Amino acid sequence: MANYGHIIFYSLVGGILSLAGAIIFLVLMRKKNFADKIIIYATPFAAGALLAAVFLDLLKEGLAESSADSVFAAVLVGIIVFFFAEKFLRWFHHHHQHGDDKPAISLIIAGDTIHNAMDGIAIASAFLINVPTGIVTALAVAAHEIPQEIGDFGLLLSRGMSKAKVLWVNITSALATTLLAVITFALGSSNKLPVGPLLGLSAGFLLYIAMSDIIPEIHERSPKKKLFDIQPLLLLTGVAVVAVSIQLVHHFVG
Repeated sequence: MANYGHIIFYSLVGGILSLAGAIIFLVLMRKKNFADKIIIYATPFAAGALLAAVFLDLLKEGLAESSADSVFAAVLVGIIVFFFAEKFLRWFHHHHQHGDDKPAISLIIAGDTIHNAMDGIAIASAFLINVPTGIVTALAVAAHEIPQEIGDFGLLLSRGMSKAKVLWVNITSALATTLLAVITFALGSSNKLPVGPLLGLSAGFLLYIAMSDIIPEIHERSPKKKLFDIQPLLLLTGVAVVAVSIQLVHHFVG
């Protein structure tokens, strides 16, 4: 059975790993090409990890807990909620910023915090089922947080924030994952939340991130004139690694 120790530790895993990635970026910021390569290689792997976690674990466990109608309806709700969250942030940016297409500092921080909060819901929902599913979800979330946080760090630095302030903002924003994870786990443990639809909702969040945010970025970064591109192979590697991890974690931890 999962407990609050699991929730706090694994919800911090994504934040700790993303912070480590951001620190690497700060150390190597003078070698911009190296930092860009980290993002190029890590991003497709993250997409594969998220897709595998959604289709090979979260949805499978959700359907074991509740009816297909309720789970898939929750997936749709999760996608729509994330869509409108991004839509609102974009509207807020264009409504309050004029003559500058770069995202404002407040917009970057708000978007990252909302993103982290929804990650916390996904992690806690998985732990409400069992520990192995929670671990797999936390690792998949961590995989996509690393390239995202490196990109956010670059944006914040380019907008004039100091290194120390960027680190502090990142740490504070990452706590949203733990906060929402603890709240979700507390409500779910007291039978106030339907676990199957909650897993569907979480699957919708992660699916939206993979399909709407990460995969279009992979297409945009793909070389137009080269037949061979390593990014699709990295996406498949992410799928394979998480697929194997699911089997191993459920076997040894379960």
